[in-house]
Amino acid sequence: MKLPSQVTLVEVGPRDGLQNEKVPIATDTKVELCRRLLAAGVERLEAAAFVSPKWVPQMADGAQVLAGLRQTAEGQAPKVAYSALVPNIKGMEAAIEAGVDEVVVFTAASEAFTQKNINCSIEESIERFAPVAQLAMQHHIHLRGSISCALGCPYQGPVATQAAAEVALRLQSIGVQEFDVADTIGVGTAEQVKRVFEAVGYAVGLNRVAGHFHDTYGQALTNIYAALQLGVATFHSSVAGLGGCPYAKGATGNVATEDVVYLLEGLGIHTGLNMALLVQTGAWVSEALGKPYQSRAGRAQWLKTQVN
Repeated sequence: MKLPSQVTLVEVGPRDGLQNEKVPIATDTKVELCRRLLAAGVERLEAAAFVSPKWVPQMADGAQVLAGLRQTAEGQAPKVAYSALVPNIKGMEAAIEAGVDEVVVFTAASEAFTQKNINCSIEESIERFAPVAQLAMQHHIHLRGSISCALGCPYQGPVATQAAAEVALRLQSIGVQEFDVADTIGVGTAEQVKRVFEAVGYAVGLNRVAGHFHDTYGQALTNIYAALQLGVATFHSSVAGLGGCPYAKGATGNVATEDVVYLLEGLGIHTGLNMALLVQTGAWVSEALGKPYQSRAGRAQWLKTQVN
């Protein structure tokens, strides 16, 4: 199978990467992180979540983060698609007011996870998102649907191969345009990835599917390569490997953007991202958060610059 010549990376660090941090992060720090990512060439940036601050307090300043970015973006970067996670109409209205280009609704391939996460069934979750989808269409906002636990669930364990494909079809029926197939707890392996992504691709078209891999078991890059072999050309990543899921105990961060770029560049695949600037950003945000720099490729390159 011929690999894609170009891959789009959706940078989720400012949202999925930071949402689980316990210590409040200053809005200015979040804006600065986004600015640095834009300078490194990021063109699809998941910058906020318009969810209840009671449940995800770290995301309470989403409107301010986006406002800060809008004030400085003109003339500094090419067109960037800013996205935000929304759980309901109230969140969607806030996202519209903030001027987002994409919104993300979320369900799961696991009934158990959906009950734990949003206290309803998969079917009920999708019904709740129907009015959100209508608003997105009315305002010409790109609508993504995130399918959590597509390769395994912390509550029910194994997930059927066809489960994510069935959810994708349901999401498509309400107007979802892009399908984020997520290994939320990072348990998937390469052959499983091929089976699940083939099933989702058959249902809605692989050109509309994105891979979202956590690296809990160290399989994220291998799984990305497996998806690349099928022709998947959009992936999510988080600078410095930031992240985790508040509803998936033990899940570690998303695959690091620096590691994915290193893999893709080695395969001759164009990303449009500047590795040196990503590494600087990864080191900077890790220090700002008081965390070790988790990206292996990023840390290796950063240490070389410090020695020299």
